[in-house]
Amino acid sequence: MKVLAKAVLAPKIVKLVIEAPAIAAKAQPGHFVVVRLNDRAERIPLTIADFDRNQGTITLIIQEVGKSTALINRMEPGDSFADVLGPLGTPYPIEKIGTVVGVAGGLGAAPLYPKVKALAEAGNKVIIILGAQRKDLLILMDELKAVGELIVATDDGSYGIKGLVTEPLRQILDREKVDEVIAIGPVPMMEACVKLTKERNVKTVVSLNAVMVDGTGMCGGCRVTVDGESKFCCVDGPAFDGLKVDFAELRQRQRYYRDQEQQAYHQHQHGTEGCRCHAK
Repeated sequence: MKVLAKAVLAPKIVKLVIEAPAIAAKAQPGHFVVVRLNDRAERIPLTIADFDRNQGTITLIIQEVGKSTALINRMEPGDSFADVLGPLGTPYPIEKIGTVVGVAGGLGAAPLYPKVKALAEAGNKVIIILGAQRKDLLILMDELKAVGELIVATDDGSYGIKGLVTEPLRQILDREKVDEVIAIGPVPMMEACVKLTKERNVKTVVSLNAVMVDGTGMCGGCRVTVDGESKFCCVDGPAFDGLKVDFAELRQRQRYYRDQEQQAYHQHQHGTEGCRCHAK
């Protein structure tokens, strides 16, 4: 599981190309892997942002949000993971369905890209809305532009439309018939997109990033409620019908380990893993 290539896409966002022929041979849009940097590291789920069966490689895009992702983003070509488990999850079904709008917020561009790429290759009309807080946080613009019409929105107006991704989504839904929306990004962004599409009864798929541990459905950490039933993101998802997701519960579950994560990151940044200080 050696790193073959590395690129910095944005501040604290890194792309790694990994040698993983067995995973690349079976990977599909929507799949993910669980990685461990070393035998003492925690297990981190990461989307397969791209794969090359001929080269036997998979592409991972990692945003530094805590200690483990910070250490992964320090890796260089030639370094290796202790293990990479995958492909995991249920692949996104690729069919010719008509017009599809993909909405990505921040790092959501990584899991969105393989889906819209495959949908375009299947003959669908693809429109992509890519959003970020500011210009330097936009990723995969060239790749997304190659598969469909690309609309960019930034919160501060430093690139593209000033504002949230929901405004161009509203305009598209008002002007033409959309057969499906795929929304991937922060939970509030996905929930806001679903609110718009629900009013128009447009099928909407979201990709949920609940906390995972084992990635096989045994720990129950990634449990979410969809249409009143408990589902596991790792085996039933990560893609679900957005109109049926209990977003209030999902927001609560996302906060379960926030204090511990912030403390570990704080201690890592300040070189105080052995002390009892706490993150503020």
